[in-house]
Amino acid sequence: MSTTVQPLHRVSAKAARDARNKIYPRLTRGRFNTIRVLTVLITQAVFFGLPWLQWNGRQAVLLDIDHERFYLFGLILGPQDLVYLAGLLIVSALGLFGWTALAGRLWCGNACPQTVYTEIMLWIERAVQGDRPARMRLDAAPRAWNTLWRKGLSHGLMMGFALLTGATFVGYFTPIQDIATSGSWFALGGWTQFWLLFYAVFTYVLAGLLREQVCKHMCPYARFQGAMFDDDTLIISYDPVRGEPRGSRKQGDKPRGDCVDCSICVQVCPTGIDIREGLQYECIGCAACIDACDTVMDKIGAPRGLIRFTSQNAMARGVGRLFGWKTLFRPRMVVYAVLMATVIGAMGVGLWQHQPYKFNVLRDRAFLSRETDDGLLENGFTLRVMNYGESAQDYRVEVEGLPSASVSTRPEKIRVEANGDATVYAWVRADTADLPRGSHPFRFRLVPKQGEALETDASFIAE
Repeated sequence: MSTTVQPLHRVSAKAARDARNKIYPRLTRGRFNTIRVLTVLITQAVFFGLPWLQWNGRQAVLLDIDHERFYLFGLILGPQDLVYLAGLLIVSALGLFGWTALAGRLWCGNACPQTVYTEIMLWIERAVQGDRPARMRLDAAPRAWNTLWRKGLSHGLMMGFALLTGATFVGYFTPIQDIATSGSWFALGGWTQFWLLFYAVFTYVLAGLLREQVCKHMCPYARFQGAMFDDDTLIISYDPVRGEPRGSRKQGDKPRGDCVDCSICVQVCPTGIDIREGLQYECIGCAACIDACDTVMDKIGAPRGLIRFTSQNAMARGVGRLFGWKTLFRPRMVVYAVLMATVIGAMGVGLWQHQPYKFNVLRDRAFLSRETDDGLLENGFTLRVMNYGESAQDYRVEVEGLPSASVSTRPEKIRVEANGDATVYAWVRADTADLPRGSHPFRFRLVPKQGEALETDASFIAE
C-alpha cells in the first residue's frame, strides 16, 4: 500500500491568510496535555523556587555581577572561569541540535519559555474570560461593562504575573531577599528597577499579547530547524490513508475515512494551523491536536492515532515503531553525542581540579627595573589574590626559575577573607652578577596554608 510522505516544511495557506487574526486555542485534555501541564509546573517551580534556596548563609544560586562572583551551591566561580560558561553554551547548542534531530520540536511545545509563559497567560485568560467560545463572544460583543472588567482583570493578572517573573529573574543577579525586604520600589537600585521592568514588559508583550506570532515570525529556531530534521526525526503527522476521504458520518452515507472533519484539531492548535495540510514550520510539537483527535476517535469507535507522533520513514514504511538502534545511533546523533561528551568531560575534569583561590600578576607601571642600595636589581609587581572559599585563607608568595632571586610582599602576612580578595605588592630582587641584560622568565607561586600551590608566569627585566 502506498503512503503519501508529507512535505517537511509546507506552509499552511490558512495560517498565511489568517496571520493577523487572533487565535483562540480551545482547551483540550489528554495524556500529552497532562505532560505539558506538568512541565509548566515543574519548570516554574524551579524558576521561582531556586533563588530562595540558601547555602551557608547566602543565596545558593546567584550571579553577582557587582562582586564578580557566580555562586552555584558550594561552587564559587569568578571571571577567570568564563570558559565554563562557553562550555555550557556549546553543550546547550549541541543538545538543542541533537534533540531537534531526534525529537523534532518537542522542546518548543513543552519547555520553551515562550510556550510555557503563553500557556500560563492562557490559563489566566480562560479562568477570567472562559474557554474558546466565550472568549470569541466577548471579543465580538460591544464594549460593555462585562467585556471591560473581564478584559481588564485578565490583563491585570497577566501584568502581575509578568512583574513576578521580572522580580524573580532579577533575583538571580541581586539577592532576592534584598528585593523582597526592600520595603519600596525606590529602595531598589536603578539597574535593578530597569531589568525588573524590562523582563516584566518583555514577558507580558511576548506571552500575553504576541503569543503565537513569536513562534511564527520572530523565533529563528522555527526557520532553521529544517537543516536539523531528517527522515527519522519525530514529527506530528496526520495519516491521510486512514483519514481520507474526510467527512461527517451519517446513516446511509458512503463509507468514508476516519476523519470526520470536525476541525477540533485546528481549534486546539496554539498556532492555528491545520495539521492535515502536512507538516508546517508553525507546528511547535505540543501534541494538542493528538489529544483532541484521540478524543474524537474514542467517541466514534475508531482506533487512536489518526494524528500521531511518527517520522517520515515510519510513515513511508507504514510501521508503528519509531525508534530502534539504527534510528538512535544514526551518524548525526553519534556526532552530537561524542561532541557533547567531550565538552562535558573536559568541563567535569576542570571543575574537579578547580581550586577555590586564584591570583593575577600585573607589572608595576611606575618602573621596569631599578637598582637597590645593596646593588641588587628589583622589579615590582601587583598581585590580586582571590579567595572563593567559604573560610578565610592564609597565603605566602614564592618565586621559581630565577637564580638567586628573593621576594618580599606588602603586607608580609597575606590573609584573604572568605569569598574576598586582596591586593598584594611584591618586589622581586636578583643579583646582577647572575643575570645578563634582558628579560628573564620566572614563575610566581601562591602557596596557601591549606591546599595546592598555584603558579603563573612572569618576566624579570634586567637593565
